Amino acid sequence: MNPPTVQYAIDVHKLNKHFGGKHVVNDVSLQVARGEIFGFLGPNGSGKTTSIRLMCGLLTPDSGTGTCLGYDIVRESAQIKRNVGYMTQRFSYWDDLTIRENLDFVARVYQMSNRREAVDGSLESLGLKGRANQLTGALSGGWKQRLALAACMLHEPQLLLLDEPTAGVDPAARRDFWEELHRLAARGVSVLVSTHYMDEAERCHKLAYIAYGKLLAQGTARQVIESKDLATWAIHGEHLSMLSERLRTMPGVDQTMVFGTALHVSGRDHAALEAAIKQASANAAWRVERIETGLEDVFIYMMARASAPDGTRS
Repeated sequence: MNPPTVQYAIDVHKLNKHFGGKHVVNDVSLQVARGEIFGFLGPNGSGKTTSIRLMCGLLTPDSGTGTCLGYDIVRESAQIKRNVGYMTQRFSYWDDLTIRENLDFVARVYQMSNRREAVDGSLESLGLKGRANQLTGALSGGWKQRLALAACMLHEPQLLLLDEPTAGVDPAARRDFWEELHRLAARGVSVLVSTHYMDEAERCHKLAYIAYGKLLAQGTARQVIESKDLATWAIHGEHLSMLSERLRTMPGVDQTMVFGTALHVSGRDHAALEAAIKQASANAAWRVERIETGLEDVFIYMMARASAPDGTRS
């Protein structure tokens, strides 16, 4: 049965989940539009995976409401599972089967009447046809990733939930993977993807940042950057670590971070920040310039200020 036609692929409100005394997901509300790639970011243990599982009916929330592809996430979880593709962090297919055999097994699980045709189409669309009879255990990380995506797409889902799908994959394979995601989005497939990579975050249509179970920001990359109103300066030269330590003690400086050969210095009090940088860099050979605040500057800023329920900082 095809899912109902709705505006949002995911529409959840105030989801909460506890494991024992730990509040893992705290009042999370999120909307993912049809054909949208939505990036889900946050440090390890922030609640990303649990949130994804709540949204697709794999876990039942303690409280909160929502729909996934128009189905209620609590009462209609079985229908959601039949219409969603879920790619876990860890590769979960069988090394001693060929690529074709793995896909055929998945097609049997979904009880697909046209499974031979579906497997052939999946092999063709993801460039796996030439390796169809190769044992999965002999594949590189990039090819295993393609197999996992092919398995997710076999039953033609309208929503993909991808949990850190490119972890441990080389840059070229990551680029190819993201090009495929954008092709799928152009066909109307919605994608919720968790990632740690800033270059991947910038390729998403919208983003959300979660820490200690709470959403701290969401919107387009530009909206997330502007929401924190950080001014950022770049300082080029030698002995940047010493300068960084000095700047951290000065008014107006909220964070310092070395990026390659430059030191990024950010703060919300723009005037105080500029004064601190001019004072610290006076009579030195550093080259100083005001730059646009980047997504990574903002996420580091949010991560440093996120508080755990016990009051400690990440």
